Amino acid sequence: MNKHAIYHITETPYAYGKDLNTLVIRLRTAKDDINKCYLYYKDKYNNKQPFSIKSMKITAQSGLFDYFETTVSIKRNRYKYYFELIDSCNDKTYFDERGFRDVLLALDDSTAFQFAYLAQGDLYEEEKWLQESVVYQIFPDRFCNGDKNIDPENIDSWGSPVNKKSMFGGDFKGIIDKLDYLDELGINLIYLTPIFKSSSNHKYNTTDYYDIDPQFGTLDVAKELIKKCHERGIKIIFDAVFNHSGSDFFAFKDLLQKQEKSKYKDWYFIDSYPVSTNNVNYYTFGNDENEMPKLNTHNKEVREYLLGVGKYWIKEIGIDGWRLDVCDEVDHDFWRAFNKVVKAANKDAVIVGEIMHEATAFLKGDQMDSTMNYPFKFALVDFFANRSISAGQFSDVLSFNRTLYMNSITRQLWNLIDSHDTKRFLTECNRNIDRMKLAITFQFCYLGVPYIYYGDEIGLDGSDDPQCRKCMIWDTKNQNLELLNHYKTMISLRKNNKVLIYGDYKTVYCKDDVLIFERNYQSKTLVIAINNSDKQHNAQIALGNASIDILTSKKVDLNNELIIAPMGFKILELI
Repeated sequence: MNKHAIYHITETPYAYGKDLNTLVIRLRTAKDDINKCYLYYKDKYNNKQPFSIKSMKITAQSGLFDYFETTVSIKRNRYKYYFELIDSCNDKTYFDERGFRDVLLALDDSTAFQFAYLAQGDLYEEEKWLQESVVYQIFPDRFCNGDKNIDPENIDSWGSPVNKKSMFGGDFKGIIDKLDYLDELGINLIYLTPIFKSSSNHKYNTTDYYDIDPQFGTLDVAKELIKKCHERGIKIIFDAVFNHSGSDFFAFKDLLQKQEKSKYKDWYFIDSYPVSTNNVNYYTFGNDENEMPKLNTHNKEVREYLLGVGKYWIKEIGIDGWRLDVCDEVDHDFWRAFNKVVKAANKDAVIVGEIMHEATAFLKGDQMDSTMNYPFKFALVDFFANRSISAGQFSDVLSFNRTLYMNSITRQLWNLIDSHDTKRFLTECNRNIDRMKLAITFQFCYLGVPYIYYGDEIGLDGSDDPQCRKCMIWDTKNQNLELLNHYKTMISLRKNNKVLIYGDYKTVYCKDDVLIFERNYQSKTLVIAINNSDKQHNAQIALGNASIDILTSKKVDLNNELIIAPMGFKILELI
């Protein structure tokens, strides 16, 4: 038995409350090492009561580890527990907070793991509406120009080559004009990159957090956009930049003018005086981005100002939540306070962080509801776009990612394939439409929230910023209708099959470039098979005798073999 691999702690994601009466317990072991795993549990104060015993099941596997999981309930929500593990050689051990024991009688109740109390205040309330969403990201300046009267100076012609300083005049009115298009596409959540007053086209150097940039429209037009989205059942999220302000933000302008005498000097991190945007002798976003000085969110006045911003826009125009830029460079204490302010303003509002790597510290239930799932995006690029990893390696990456968080959080992660900060997926594929279609199929059939960056659905390409921020193409003669129709099909499929939203995930076949997995929910099982190769694949696999192809509604006889065409996929409902 490989005891080095066995791991458990009494906190998220290895022990947490699913609800007030249900405790989720997870245990990690070495891959294929443990045949049986049992959880012994009881009320921590009832010493006379024997331990109840429950078998644990493997819910995730990677190249190195198996993850066992179960749920238990005790009347008064006070738990003590330990594990019994039996390996493939039938060797047995018991595992508690002191480590390993070979004999059950040697176990002392006082050394069992303790989940002292499952309290209401510690529970995370998952966001069902977020789990059922399909996100559509809009970079406002590049989506649609609906009001030429508010165009910025020196505007570029729509669709012309883009550079770092380009302005094309996209605005709120343009988004309103295209709501029919978005409704027909099937999305139900819009995420807008920053819309507050700023000197740049991207608006990540905020000048005024309480004022909409006039190139996008007025407060009234913003309210009209929110209202018309909500009438269609579409929610909308704004982007907030609290890690840094613009260098023309009132506090930093005062600091530049008055230097050490400025009352805002502690709003920033200053290396030396005199402060100058030429020398960049202050902390900034990124690598000395002089227009983006870093805010000190530990400062009480900064906190109060930014928390006020978070509350204001939810109350003033009814946005449905926030996407938070560079949030992993802001302290956890601030985000806990932000969470309370936002949820008090609207208990159903969501908070989504921009974190490009694993984010366990922010996703324990007291800060973010979700993050942009960049580990997912990078894995899809490696497997589908450039084929640098096998199906097994791809599956391993996603298995590890799933075990980092509570199950409810995993269902809420924004599963993007690209964004305004990365190459377009079509470019990553070298414009191979079939590879992109397979990635989209997986994206919509996997756990989490599918995320579309504007224009992906009609074949926009582009390398790194600024080429990934081209203007949206509205002339249907220049749109890739094959991609567009595939997106519509996958969106409809997901919205009409709750198993793709709430169902468990299980890999059932993984060989070379072929991946087959199940989604199970209530009495329904879908099998998704993806062949990311140029050759037909015959998978010898026991799935039952028959199924229904849910894309064609035709019956498929399996006979323990599933035939998948080159660069093909199948989505079957077992019957």
